Amino acid sequence: MKIAYLSTFYPFRGGIAQFNANLYKVLQKEHEVIPFTFKRQYPKILFPGKTQYITENDSAPTIDSIPVLDTANPLTYAASTGRIAKEHPDVLIMKYWMTYFAPSLGTVAQKLKKQGCKVITVLDNVIPHEPHFFDKPLTKWFLKQNSGFVAMSEAVRNDLLSLYPEALYTLLPHPLYDHFGEKTNKQAACMQLGIDSAKKILLFFGLIRDYKGLDLLIDSLSLLDESYHLIIAGESYGDFGKYNRQIEASPAKQRITVLNRYIDDNEVPLLFSASDLLVIPYRSATQSGVIPIAYHFEVPVLATDVGGLKETIEKAGTGLICLPQTENIAQGIQCLFQLGKERFIANIRKEKQLLSWEIFAGKLLAFAEQL
Repeated sequence: MKIAYLSTFYPFRGGIAQFNANLYKVLQKEHEVIPFTFKRQYPKILFPGKTQYITENDSAPTIDSIPVLDTANPLTYAASTGRIAKEHPDVLIMKYWMTYFAPSLGTVAQKLKKQGCKVITVLDNVIPHEPHFFDKPLTKWFLKQNSGFVAMSEAVRNDLLSLYPEALYTLLPHPLYDHFGEKTNKQAACMQLGIDSAKKILLFFGLIRDYKGLDLLIDSLSLLDESYHLIIAGESYGDFGKYNRQIEASPAKQRITVLNRYIDDNEVPLLFSASDLLVIPYRSATQSGVIPIAYHFEVPVLATDVGGLKETIEKAGTGLICLPQTENIAQGIQCLFQLGKERFIANIRKEKQLLSWEIFAGKLLAFAEQL
């Protein structure tokens, strides 16, 4: 099968680029895959982070992708379509995670679909966590330009069908992010971070946005005894000052380590090796790309009962679910340690066998052949 893959690839960084790189590497083992990427992914005004590009501390694979699409320049939409069409692909694979991409990716999908190419989009989100009035009409238009979809949670599947009831889709769980290397010794990792390894280490990891409920987790730490320590690791998309003020006012402030910046790939093993529990205190969610990292490092998860988090964790027995409230988060953390994290780690090891990129790619292509 000849596959065109249009999304974010090297030199862009982040979880979406890592997903694409892992899937590309598996697909290209048995198929001809041509990776296309963006000339410009976001205009600077729409990107609140420090940089969109990898640094020397990232371990992203160098994939020789072809930059074609400037998402902010409609003049490149037809040119991108023409460049991809020259390869005569059987299938076009894309990723969709925010409404901003609907006009550019939708135009490419529309034109290639009319030429007989199957178009499959892997959906991270359909309805954004921080919605705007234009999200539903634009996304609905984008969805109709596709042949089929991969949803990685029931919440995303339900959002898809709410906007496009006739959609053809397959439901596949998010594969493991297993490219970060191996887990190391907790004591050594804690020593490097300047944290007492005898503590029960809680980790909040990833981009910091209001809907992710970091404030709830900070408050919950004050309800836990001195044996708990929290690491906050991630770049804030917005003002981190309110969290700093909250931490300063907390009686547990001495038990909070803050790394408010983009976490380079080579730091990920250190943080997960030091941690006993990943906490996902989101107020809203569809799925989480952080959970597959935790599974790779065999770290149990406490998550709130929003979106598709419950189906990912509870069914597999890889952690616990609680309500998105301060007291419930604290109680959930205590309960998990009382039950013993070893029982959850055993279930994580079983789950890891089912979440390979090979299985994901095989099912995706089987779905493509059925369309």
